[in-house]
Amino acid sequence: MTVFEQAFALRDEIIAMRRDFHQNPELAFDEVRTAKIVAEELGKLGMEVITGVAKTGVIGLLRGSADTPVLGLRFDMDALPINEETGAPYASLIPGKMHACGHDCHTAVGLSVAKVLAGRKDELQGTVKFIFQPAEEMAGGAAQMIAEGALKNPKLDYVMGHHVWNELPLGEYGLIPGPLMAGSAVFTIKITGKGGHGAIPHDTKDPILASAHIITALQSIISRNINPLDSAVVSVCQIEAGSANNIIPQEAILTGTLRAFKPEVMELVSKRFTTIIKDIAGAMGCVAEIELVKMTEPVINNPVLSPLMAEVVLEIDPNAKINTEFQTIVSEDFSLMMQDVPGCFMMVGSANPERGLDYGHHHPKFDVDEACLPYAVAILAQSAIRVLEQKPKIN
Repeated sequence: MTVFEQAFALRDEIIAMRRDFHQNPELAFDEVRTAKIVAEELGKLGMEVITGVAKTGVIGLLRGSADTPVLGLRFDMDALPINEETGAPYASLIPGKMHACGHDCHTAVGLSVAKVLAGRKDELQGTVKFIFQPAEEMAGGAAQMIAEGALKNPKLDYVMGHHVWNELPLGEYGLIPGPLMAGSAVFTIKITGKGGHGAIPHDTKDPILASAHIITALQSIISRNINPLDSAVVSVCQIEAGSANNIIPQEAILTGTLRAFKPEVMELVSKRFTTIIKDIAGAMGCVAEIELVKMTEPVINNPVLSPLMAEVVLEIDPNAKINTEFQTIVSEDFSLMMQDVPGCFMMVGSANPERGLDYGHHHPKFDVDEACLPYAVAILAQSAIRVLEQKPKIN
């Protein structure tokens, strides 16, 4: 039986697992039920299992006919604080929590890849390290797992991952050699002025007015400081100020996000961001305090591993469309695992407009066409076999 045939023989099981995880979503670092199931299933397959990594993370080691090289396969497990509105028979049973991004799919795919490869243990010319990660949505899970040694003992030589993706239709795969997803930072800005009566504005230093000028000026970073051939985003997503319609407040709070595909572009955006805020606040008689926290690096696919995975995609699904130009400004903390380990991340098209399965990620009606799941299993399993067999040299 081929890897493709094995994966499709598991189709009903994959979907059942996905729906069980979907009905029982757990938020960041609270994936207790999910982690318990993952650990039990990996244990049944005879793997060495480590639990409690980054609180609820699970690692499974599958040793083949050789100890090295070591390939890491990462799957995230957490849900989002969203009330589900899909109306699906497998909709979330927990109010205020929903798998609105596809991590339920990833966990089911990961356990299924584990089952396929465990049955082919003697074919593996190395070790596969299954990394089931908590808290991707908070962009804190990967960093904590790395800090607790997830990429060591044994040390990874390669790392791979995937994401079901509703920006792409079923049968299409986003697999670009180079930058695939953006790096991200989040910010909080506190503008402090001098409050007073709304009818006597000349006696105040209005933080709302300063904030308005700052918000407008920040958009000039993209239009006037960034090369038009590069991409970046500056988004102010929240502003909180004031307590009444006749009081100019003492302070205003702004929060939002920065995104860029290249580290050097993110550095430029960050510098201009800080300069603009402080200078405009000062010009308006206010003081600005800025907290800017880097969350993720860009996801940059290794130029050797990406074509290798693309070859596997076409072997598994000859009718597949591989989109080598697809990029998204969305971020992923899988990027942190790729900083010291050559990696590849694949976007698996999961949208089906004819069935109404094309709502965007983080939407209350988000759902995927589950027909993509066996393909994801087969591609990841075959890619693992191929990487350990070929042991590609990375420059």
